[in-house]
Amino acid sequence: MNNSLEGRLAVITGAGGGIGITMVQRFRDAGARVVACDVSAEALGALDVAHREVFDLREPEACKEACARIQASAGLPDIVVSNAGYTRAETLDQVDDRAWNFELEVNLNGARNFTAPFLDPMKTRGSGVFVFISSVNALAHFGNPAYAAAKAGLVAYARAIATECGRHGIRSNTICPGSVRTHAWDHRIEKDPQILEKVSRLYPLGHMVTPVDVANAAVFLASPLSAGITGVALPVDGGLMAGNLPFIDAIT
Repeated sequence: MNNSLEGRLAVITGAGGGIGITMVQRFRDAGARVVACDVSAEALGALDVAHREVFDLREPEACKEACARIQASAGLPDIVVSNAGYTRAETLDQVDDRAWNFELEVNLNGARNFTAPFLDPMKTRGSGVFVFISSVNALAHFGNPAYAAAKAGLVAYARAIATECGRHGIRSNTICPGSVRTHAWDHRIEKDPQILEKVSRLYPLGHMVTPVDVANAAVFLASPLSAGITGVALPVDGGLMAGNLPFIDAIT
């Protein structure tokens, strides 16, 4: 048994983002055929994939149509990676109705909109793997309240699939990354050029994780090596959830 995904069909949302681009490459390296999905053709850019889909995760009908097109042209996916995500409301005083609704629509409802249409055909086939990219924000509070609520909901949704659909050969797991250096950090760096150094001190490993770290975990959870794993929320966080290093340093 190995981590080869040779011949498997993997569908990845948010494929044009900082983590998504790396995710596409790692799944291709593992032998998978990849369907890359994002909200615009520009976001997908020049990704080297045989099939791409452009739609808005917030629109249930658009998601159903995209799922139908994928099945008609590429086949029923073996693996679905719900990677798309967004946050800007960083503290409670920035969370107005618009921010709350938008971040839940993208990060939670959008994942469900794109997952649900695949469940019945996967049950009929008797196999399928879902990997949801959540966040350490789902496990403890690090700001971004609306995003955190949505990502915590994603963990619960993944567990529901794992529990109720496991008898049909379907596995469902969640990855909870810590801070990942992508373009999503650019607006913070503009405000504080030293922020990456400050954040790195919070991690026992002394650095933020990379998109490759997250993608490697996704490949593992999609592969035969994790055949006995379902319903877990796996931190990929440089040790952040293991303990509070600055607190220890402050009291010793």
